[in-house]
Amino acid sequence: MAHWLYKSEPDVWSWQQQVDAGAKGMYWNGVRNHSAKLNLMAMKKGDRGFFYHSNEGKEIVGIVEVIREAYPDHTAEPGSPWVMVDIKAVKPLKRPVTLAQVKAEPRLAKMALVTSMRLSVQPVTDAEWAVVLEMGGM
Repeated sequence: MAHWLYKSEPDVWSWQQQVDAGAKGMYWNGVRNHSAKLNLMAMKKGDRGFFYHSNEGKEIVGIVEVIREAYPDHTAEPGSPWVMVDIKAVKPLKRPVTLAQVKAEPRLAKMALVTSMRLSVQPVTDAEWAVVLEMGGM
């Protein structure tokens, strides 16, 4: 199983909205970066990811799961290469993990959230996953 991080502005799509979507989940659309697109295309059903509030909050707040693998993004021009996946909320972290905490943790120095902050969908290594879970009280 691979791990990911999904960044969303809470005033556009929040953790609570993801939770409210229930078991049917919601599509993760609007990705217009080729690196992020390749990450979406690499996702497999059952992969887990962190849900990160960007801009406002700047914190990892929950865990989501891929429930549908990459398919054409309906918000893109027909025939374009852009894709989306469907994800559902699994559970919140006991304690949100802030960007400042991630940057202060030496074991996360190479995490994409630190090195490629602008990337909206990022891979998370198994070691990084474990550290963030520990920091989040899981």
